[in-house]
Amino acid sequence: MNKKEKINKLIAVLKLILLFGIMIAIPLYLFIFQKDMMKSFKSLDDVTAFLNAHRSKTVFMYIVIQIAQIVISVIPGQFFQIGAGYLFGFPKTLIFSVIGAFIGTFISFYLAKILGRESIKVLFKNHKIDNYLDHLNSQKGYTIVFLIYLIPGFPKDIVGYIGGLSNMNFKPFVLFSLLGRTPAMSVSILVGTLYYSKNYTALAIVVAVVLVITGICILKRKKISGYMEKLYKKVSK
Repeated sequence: MNKKEKINKLIAVLKLILLFGIMIAIPLYLFIFQKDMMKSFKSLDDVTAFLNAHRSKTVFMYIVIQIAQIVISVIPGQFFQIGAGYLFGFPKTLIFSVIGAFIGTFISFYLAKILGRESIKVLFKNHKIDNYLDHLNSQKGYTIVFLIYLIPGFPKDIVGYIGGLSNMNFKPFVLFSLLGRTPAMSVSILVGTLYYSKNYTALAIVVAVVLVITGICILKRKKISGYMEKLYKKVSK
């Protein structure tokens, strides 16, 4: 075996170790050694109590949880956004959420480049990776990324990884993913802020506006697609 073959073999082994860590070691650590913590994430009140109990390092923990929710998908990030909206208020929580989403997207995007397609297929074995890749490598790839993150119901956690496998550049990819994520994050944060302040009228208005905007996005998706393509041309220069 020559030097190049040894290096390639070492890289393959390191990839397997990294894949094992993401798939098994991290979730196993959380569910065995942080069992009580994971149990406390079952309801919104429990999440808020957890954040209150760690006030001295709440901001750091919240950002780490947002990152973990994107990278390993074992923590209910939406509950934490609502709870943090109550604790920090809307502007601060949105900033912290965007920071966490950016870092989480960065990690998943470049992890995919390191691990490669076959490893990602193992990581997300129930998803059609090649089908996603075909869409993201199309001319409307960035628009598709935006819409996946914007419209509820799409499996979002896998998109950062597939973005890393695709021909996309990170800069426009993370911009469009954050643009798509921000409305949903904003709503979750507002819900927390308004719910805990018992401003139920404003909360009902927010929910109604979200439903209307979601409907408009679905009906006007072609126009949104055209606007996103123009924005992509500006960003990718």
